[in-house]
Amino acid sequence: MKLVPQHFAPLARGLHWAMAVMLLAMLFIGAGMVASVSERHVWLLNVHKPLGIALLALAVVRLCVRLGTRQPPLPADLPMPQALAAKCSHGLLYALMLILPVLGWAMVSAAGDPVTLAPGVQLPALLAANAGTFALLRKTHGYLAYLLFLTVLLHLAAALYHGLIRRDGVLRSMASGR
Repeated sequence: MKLVPQHFAPLARGLHWAMAVMLLAMLFIGAGMVASVSERHVWLLNVHKPLGIALLALAVVRLCVRLGTRQPPLPADLPMPQALAAKCSHGLLYALMLILPVLGWAMVSAAGDPVTLAPGVQLPALLAANAGTFALLRKTHGYLAYLLFLTVLLHLAAALYHGLIRRDGVLRSMASGR
């Protein structure tokens, strides 16, 4: 008989918190980037691209860790609609963490620009340059970024609900290994 884990694996917790910080930074950098017409726009863009690729790589690692480790179960007394919402929102978070960077990479490719990770290190274009494709991908990338931001806020609200109101150990299972 295997013991039911009470906490997420240390690697899963580390990836969760590192990516949480990076995702929030990415969302705010993206918002500042599209709102700026100053010289900061280029600087923000040059931070946004490699950060997006780093998040894509970490999302793949995180998904592998998630599939390769056991997670603590949701509380047995959690109402079914809340349990379903938790599962669906986690699925949506993983999907968006994988889709948004690839979509951004494709968008930049369609713009005819390189995705530069470091001086002299560029990723290959995913698509040929095409203004119409760029416009469609840019709009889609923006809408999905808003959806990610909303999903992150709901995830945070649920974590606080579990930690401060229900006090059922769900937040503690990701916050610490104790």
